[in-house]
This record gives sequence, structure tokens and C-alpha cells, in this order.
Amino acid sequence: MVQQTKCSKSLLNNDFEHRMKQCEHTRYGKPEILQHIMQSSGTRQADLVGIIGSSAVVSEVVNGKRAISKAQAKALGDYFKISPSLFI
Repeated sequence: MVQQTKCSKSLLNNDFEHRMKQCEHTRYGKPEILQHIMQSSGTRQADLVGIIGSSAVVSEVVNGKRAISKAQAKALGDYFKISPSLFI
């Protein structure tokens, strides 16, 4: 069962990296990138409360009403185990 979980996470990461490479030349904004990562990983806005701010801040960031700060980008990178540069 543990092998299956590791394999599933590996497939998710490979799928994400593949999709990001496909999107390199497409102009996606930071909110769309965050939304895609959240959807792909099954992350809800409530999961990011305390990671990047209050529920109001998370909502504003996810919906593109507030820019992602460098500190938030680092926190998101750590949380999703990806490069923070995707959010900056």
C-alpha cells in the first residue's frame, strides 16, 4: 500500500512537471498557475490558511485580487514541493 502511495505522488509530480513544460509558452497568470496546482493536488483554499495568510488573504490570492509576495511564493513552494519561482 505504501508503494502505491509513493507511486501516485510520483505520477502527480511527473504529470504536473509535464503540464508546466507544455505551458511554458502560454501566458498564464500566477492565479491560474496556483489554481491548477491546487486542483491537481486536491488542495482547498482552507488548506492554505496559515500557510500564506488568513482565509481572506488566501481567497484574494487564489482569485487574483492580490499579488503573491515573495514570502508567500516561498511558503507555497515549500508546501507544494515545487520552485517558488512559479509564483513570482
